[in-house]
Amino acid sequence: MASKSPGSVNDSIVVSNLTKRFGNFTAVDNVSFKVKEGEIFGLLGPNGAGKTTTISILSTIISLTSGTATIDGKNVVKEKDAVRKLIGIVFQDPSLDDELTGRENLDFHARLYGVVGKEKKEIIERVLRLVELEDKANRQVKTYSGGMKRRLEIARGFIHNPKVLFLDEPTIGLDPQTRRKIWNYILKLNEDEHITIILTTHYMEEADELCDRIAIIDHGKIIKLDTSEKLKDSLGGDIIRVGTAKRKELIAKLKKNKLFHSIKESEGGVEITTKNGSEAIPKIIEIAQKAGIDVEYTTLKRPTLEDVFISLTGKEIRSESADAGNQFKRGWAGRR
Repeated sequence: MASKSPGSVNDSIVVSNLTKRFGNFTAVDNVSFKVKEGEIFGLLGPNGAGKTTTISILSTIISLTSGTATIDGKNVVKEKDAVRKLIGIVFQDPSLDDELTGRENLDFHARLYGVVGKEKKEIIERVLRLVELEDKANRQVKTYSGGMKRRLEIARGFIHNPKVLFLDEPTIGLDPQTRRKIWNYILKLNEDEHITIILTTHYMEEADELCDRIAIIDHGKIIKLDTSEKLKDSLGGDIIRVGTAKRKELIAKLKKNKLFHSIKESEGGVEITTKNGSEAIPKIIEIAQKAGIDVEYTTLKRPTLEDVFISLTGKEIRSESADAGNQFKRGWAGRR
């Protein structure tokens, strides 16, 4: 997980009681959060949770039903044009022109934002170097790999020096090795440019690796918001499983010790939650031996964001639907 702290105490994004209804359906339900300047903020949730709708509102693609939201102090409803100058977007689905070269794609996007002349040439070269595409810049995009296209889209997203960059499922469909490379580019962009980033993802590892803070969102509501470590700590610590035929006897003995956060029966043994699992295992074995209880095995598992999500929602996360990403992309394109 990203362990850095935001470089400024200023709030780059402020969302208060944000609500969006489509007829009788509430897609975003009274959501509030703040994102610090220079922070990488994650929206983690299943299909239909309200992630794409939330960033669609923040990027002025769709209107809100109630509540308020500001980007760098600019109201997303009353000051749409000002907000659009402050933000960049990388869509979930490809939105490059395959017939143009990488450099031509960047040039076209720069012109849309009024970046011209010497400044345009300099920034194109700079972003190409950042995503390591300078030697591929004059090739048609249709010859690029999926990872190269994603890197170009990220470069294009901040060609106009935005203060805030939205990344909608930035590594969806990429292989693990390419995905990790994209993570490195995102972290480098955040560090070098001090740009505020909001990303949506259904990859737990991605949120863990990149985000300073993570908002877990489900059914339009933020159900938990904190750093990855604090979210995992909220489960009570490491999970130890002990295999034994004398489950009830072991539980009775362990409950006398305040070292453990929770103790319960599990299939074939006992499940114990404690702050420091590696230190607790020898103690558990000692207690069992003194009570004449045979221990068949012990396993230690560090809590993950997946465990947190299941604990909060009662289900595993589902991947984001392509339709939401397409609607997001079409909505933005219609406003260019």
